[in-house]
Amino acid sequence: MADPAPPAESPAPGERRFLGFQGLSARLLLLTVLIVVVANLLILPPNLSAFEQQWLLDRLRAGELASLVEETAPGGVVTDRVRAKLLANAGVVSVAVQVGNERRLILQAPRLARTPYLVDLRQPDPLFWLLPLRTLVEGGDRMMRVMSRPRFREGQFVEVVAPDGPLKRELLAQLGRLMGIAAFTSVMAGAVVYLSLNQFLVRPMRRITLSMERFRADPDDPRARVAPSRRRDEIGRAESELARMQADLRAALASRARLAALGEAVAKINHDLRNMLASAQIASERLASSGDPKVAQSLPRLERALGRAILLASNVLAFGRSEEPAPEVRSLLARAAVEAAAEDAGLTAGGVRLETDIDPAAVIEADPEQLHRMLVNLLKNAREAIEGQGEEGRAGVGRVTVSLASDGEASRLVLADDGPGLPERARAHLFQPFSGSARLGGAGLGLPIARELAQAHGGDVTLVSTGPDGSVFELRLPIGA
Repeated sequence: MADPAPPAESPAPGERRFLGFQGLSARLLLLTVLIVVVANLLILPPNLSAFEQQWLLDRLRAGELASLVEETAPGGVVTDRVRAKLLANAGVVSVAVQVGNERRLILQAPRLARTPYLVDLRQPDPLFWLLPLRTLVEGGDRMMRVMSRPRFREGQFVEVVAPDGPLKRELLAQLGRLMGIAAFTSVMAGAVVYLSLNQFLVRPMRRITLSMERFRADPDDPRARVAPSRRRDEIGRAESELARMQADLRAALASRARLAALGEAVAKINHDLRNMLASAQIASERLASSGDPKVAQSLPRLERALGRAILLASNVLAFGRSEEPAPEVRSLLARAAVEAAAEDAGLTAGGVRLETDIDPAAVIEADPEQLHRMLVNLLKNAREAIEGQGEEGRAGVGRVTVSLASDGEASRLVLADDGPGLPERARAHLFQPFSGSARLGGAGLGLPIARELAQAHGGDVTLVSTGPDGSVFELRLPIGA
């Protein structure tokens, strides 16, 4: 099997890199030049078409004026020399006028070897912009008949015959001028757009990117802090949000460092505390053998207090672990799992009792150990909520009802108690460690640990309802995870 490719090395913070055409500035410049060039290319055909139309009209008006000379000549006759000079000056080889039903050939050259093609300027042609292309490709040695309405004399139309070679040369010259203008405007527009975008977009983005690179390398580097500008556009918003994000991340990193130090200290304290509690348990067992009735009366309370202290220390250590092991999901008998967890959670027939509405054959898919921990935390919280009521309440007598439902995608274990419900202050931070305990002296770790384990399965723990009649929690675990 081939070795995986090594990850690309990221540049050092603050390092200036030459990106070539991969940089945003160069791409913007190239894109601007291309857009201007394409725009100029699109206006070339209409421009050349207008140029050719004007050139043809000039030839036609010149031929029409030349025809007036023959009509004003003595006897209406001009010599061949004068006729040739008039046609040469007009740039045509013949001039004809249509008056009524009569077509008069006023100035005529020798007979043409090839039939000229027709260009009619009397009516606008939507495809006239294609005519310069035909002239450039096929023109040079052909003749053309140009027709238009007369301007200086009476008649239906004036017609001239002219070679298209001079027109082709003029079109090529005009095309060269347009291409030069297009190149100049493309470069100028590209430079203006490049400088503008580089000033207002690229440089601020480069500054933001440099700040992000420095922050990633060293969040405590003062140079990594981006100073928001007074801009109110997207760049200004990006700078402001980046500054806020950096401040939040610095605070989170500082808090994480403090929590890491605190966790290490708590782990050491817990280790010593568990040893002390173990010694206290041994001492309590020795006290149990004494015959003092007062000691015997106080001993169960002492043992419960020691047991809770040991459990609290264990929970703190369990929550402080960096990562829970991945769940090994199996099919388990749901009722048996609930009853085993209820026993460890302290639910008894003489105190807070368990009532199950679960078929003994019903199964649930979960990691056995993690499901046990989830259920113990939920059932223990319910028991402590019921037992924590005052003397005017049930004083430790109550029940926790557990039922199982399935919607085809997930199994839902619903745990309902008849305790006093959760106070408002506990609901606001119910699943936050060390914050959501509703019991005096509680660590607030049971529900966060249960939710963390449930989410590792792809499910969740949620509070369905709470009030004076009790609280209802739902443990949702997916089927076939």
